[in-house]
Amino acid sequence: MPVTITPTEIEAVQFVVSPLFRDNRGYFTEVHSKPNYEAAGFNEIFVQDNLSFSAKGTIRGMHYQIDPYGMGKFVRPVSGSVFDAAVDLRKGSPTFGKWVGRTLRADHGEALWVPVGFAHGFLALEPDTLVLYKCTSTWKPEAERALHYADPEIGIEWPFEPTVVSDKDAVAPSLREAEYNFIYKG
Repeated sequence: MPVTITPTEIEAVQFVVSPLFRDNRGYFTEVHSKPNYEAAGFNEIFVQDNLSFSAKGTIRGMHYQIDPYGMGKFVRPVSGSVFDAAVDLRKGSPTFGKWVGRTLRADHGEALWVPVGFAHGFLALEPDTLVLYKCTSTWKPEAERALHYADPEIGIEWPFEPTVVSDKDAVAPSLREAEYNFIYKG
């Protein structure tokens, strides 16, 4: 089943659609198939899978890990839908401090690839939303950082105001105060 990979307004962040085979039972899709992704030009290697369960209105993010523990994330809702966003934190990038976002729906086979060098977060748009993240590195608590999801300098346009926010995310620093060490490599 071939996948479609489309660059977003920030080319490094990619919108991915896996075709769904639908019949009277529902649907089937390949969440990840290395040969199909390689055929589409996507060659990332994943070493950790994460699964989150969120109530409608929950925001998770904006999270990242500083180098040398940077973590690329392939983010796909398994049930429900999310508004998924990424912020470019690569020093020297022409899109530094800019954001890109997409609504991702489980029943449409949609995902977002967020590479190392970006803060990532999402807002659950439906009750009981499950999100699967395939990650390019493992979690390192000492490298984990966060950026405030409502930083006015960035201006992410969330579909509605979050109603569930963790303590960590509520006090995360602004872009001007955040620690990051990513370098744009062209």
